[in-house]
Amino acid sequence: MFLGEHHRTIDNKGRIFIPAKFREEIIKGVIITKGFDEKCLFLFSKEGWSRLQEKILSNPMAKRNTQRFSRWFFSSATIESIDQQGRTRIPQNLITHADLKKDIVLVGVSDRAEIWSKENWEKYYDSADSQYTDDQNAFEELGF
Repeated sequence: MFLGEHHRTIDNKGRIFIPAKFREEIIKGVIITKGFDEKCLFLFSKEGWSRLQEKILSNPMAKRNTQRFSRWFFSSATIESIDQQGRTRIPQNLITHADLKKDIVLVGVSDRAEIWSKENWEKYYDSADSQYTDDQNAFEELGF
């Protein structure tokens, strides 16, 4: 399970240190791809990726949106290993997509981790924090 907020830096080779608690989930390698919204990346364990892949592929292939989404999502995915220092590499196209600079944040989201630029994460978090702190209806909409 991926939980918490972890601040890291990305080196000039596109490598990041994976938090030790996350490495327990991804010992066999990781899949990194574009996030569904916002400017972030998704990081999955191989098992988590397989579950998501099954859900996506269970949709009828005849649906144009299924085909378009599958092409977009799977074409950006990459399988990466974890080196002995606990680092993984992020390909340049994904670094560009998520607007990653030196300072990044890895965020645990239960079944996956997300990789954000520090600036984009702070903007997103501040907006979400004010919504969920100030608006009791937001919790009710989620069924709490």
